[in-house]
Amino acid sequence: MESKSPYFSPKKTRNYVKQSGLKATLLQKAVQAREVTPEPVTSSSGNEKLVPSIPQIKIEPLDDDPPEKKPRGAPRRKPKVKVESSPDRQGGGPEVATHKSPRKRTPIKEEWIEGWEPVNWRQMLENIRQMRLERPAPVDSMGCDQFRDDPSVPAKTRRFHTLVSLMLSSQTKDQANFECMQRLRKHGLTPEQMLATDVEALEKLIYPVSFYKNKAKFIRQTSAILLSTYGGDIPDTIEGLMKLPGVGAKMAHLCMGAAWNVVTGIGVDTHVHRISNWLGWVPRETRTPEETRVLLERWLPFELWEEVNHLMVGFGQTVCTSTYPRCNECANAEICPARGKHGIRRTPVKKEIKQEELEF
Repeated sequence: MESKSPYFSPKKTRNYVKQSGLKATLLQKAVQAREVTPEPVTSSSGNEKLVPSIPQIKIEPLDDDPPEKKPRGAPRRKPKVKVESSPDRQGGGPEVATHKSPRKRTPIKEEWIEGWEPVNWRQMLENIRQMRLERPAPVDSMGCDQFRDDPSVPAKTRRFHTLVSLMLSSQTKDQANFECMQRLRKHGLTPEQMLATDVEALEKLIYPVSFYKNKAKFIRQTSAILLSTYGGDIPDTIEGLMKLPGVGAKMAHLCMGAAWNVVTGIGVDTHVHRISNWLGWVPRETRTPEETRVLLERWLPFELWEEVNHLMVGFGQTVCTSTYPRCNECANAEICPARGKHGIRRTPVKKEIKQEELEF
């Protein structure tokens, strides 16, 4: 059955009629325009016949070669430098470029004042000693120097234990480092045994110390150097220790004191570096631990070089922490230049962590 609705027959819809009529009208006008020729126009004199001028459009061809697009990552062309002759020179001298070279950071030159020392530093040191006696820290029972006094181990092996413990301690808490050393000693901590252990097994033994993959490689490389150059023992000089993979200035100075009982410098780690700046023990703010060590050794008496590291490390672990230090419990609060500048923690100091509480 056919539908009589106009919507199903496009010829009967209104839109179709309108569109068809409009198209027919436009087509008829276009045909008439083509058939009409321009009539000549008579000039005012009557002799010449003028034809209406038709404007002509000049079409210029486009360039055949479009501009090339530079690929991504292509090096940029350096801008041309404007070069002018110097007005101060006559007779044609060498031309001077008007651009300025990038500014280079020049090293800071400071003049050390002979006899300089921090204000109230002796009182601060005595207060730190007293606080360290009242608040035991993890470094007291699990520090790197705990492996140098074991009489059951030969002296050469003890020195190697001290060196490995220092290599593992970088950016690692004393608790994790102590657990790792216990596992290594149980496995067999000698240069020969470290070379016989593959890297994957050594990584599992020292995990979760920070950068355990790199440290595992450093231990094996160091063991090979000690066996080939030093007869299985560790170097007895700062220069020799710093040539070992993964050993820096701080480790070298601490190892000389703990393994060879020779004080060659102050071992400055993150705690000593931070507290020295907060207490004003350096004439200006320092950026690196090595810079702090150089400035500390200029004024601090030599007999305190070995003690200051152990004191400040434990002080930084218990009271003068890196975030929210316990200034309310610090005996140096009244004379400390940095009191309240880094927030104040109000929770009590944690109790000492004993070795019996650790699980291996």
